[in-house]
Amino acid sequence: MKSFLKYREIWLLAGIVVLIGLISTRFPGFADPANLRQVFNDTSILMILALGQMVVILTRSIDLSMASNLCFTGMVVAMLNAAHPAIPIPVLIVIALLVGLMLGAINGFLVWRLNIPSIVVTLGTLTIYRGATFVVSGGAWVNADQMSPAFINFQRAAFLGLPVLSWIAIIVIALFFLVMTRTAIGRSIYAIGVNPTASVYAGIDVGRTKFIVFCISGMIGGLAGYLWISRYVIASVEVANGYELNIIAACVIGGISIAGGIGSVGGAVLGALFLGIISNALPVINISPFWQMAISGSAIILAVVLNARGERRQGRIILRKAEAA
Repeated sequence: MKSFLKYREIWLLAGIVVLIGLISTRFPGFADPANLRQVFNDTSILMILALGQMVVILTRSIDLSMASNLCFTGMVVAMLNAAHPAIPIPVLIVIALLVGLMLGAINGFLVWRLNIPSIVVTLGTLTIYRGATFVVSGGAWVNADQMSPAFINFQRAAFLGLPVLSWIAIIVIALFFLVMTRTAIGRSIYAIGVNPTASVYAGIDVGRTKFIVFCISGMIGGLAGYLWISRYVIASVEVANGYELNIIAACVIGGISIAGGIGSVGGAVLGALFLGIISNALPVINISPFWQMAISGSAIILAVVLNARGERRQGRIILRKAEAA
């Protein structure tokens, strides 16, 4: 039982259940299955983005440009759809993935080959990609009446009681779980976060692996670009402005260590779900926007404190074993 309870995801899941229970005392319908399905659907894009950010953070890096990638890619596919509505939606999604991959590869190349800290690279590309969105669009918006019905309705279609958007999130979660737990690249990502120097001696190409994780985060940003624009049916330079903070917050709350090497797919998903529940519930029970931000910020600070304490505790245990030996 003790070994079961030491997992951060168990406590986070318990916290989500308690949070839903507290909200239900003010808004009884919140815990209804239909409403919880809607909350999951509303949080799907954040979950997908948090997984892309997770693989970057696990390697002791960070990608601050994901929201700008989303904005640029979303504008590109929205303009393509407006100009050529006959393009099939799967083709547009592939284009979004490729554009996102290109933007992520730029970040990865600068981090890998020029050895520039990721926070510096992505802070720069954050602005560059959003500026490129303005250049591509000429500052104009793409509105719902310019988008084809297929573009807008694809993710709204239901399958087995869930919208396609929710199924896309479930598929992405499953893919990330398989990659992180069953593949060599997943093991390499964790190894680099734990000890980059030892990873080199183990035969892992640290630079190339970091390039790959930035490509992954770029593709995720590209996918989210289509999903965001078709969901909110507006493409502009201001789309997802500042949303990178929500993405990082979801990872931190989910137990992804900023120091790298610690975290899980389940944690990132639960962290995003925690934020999604707050953003969906607090306005309904008439909590002011200030307190909404304060509660979210407090959750982030508490998560950082818990992460730091957990990492220090692990370090002390290791030292004790070494002394005993």
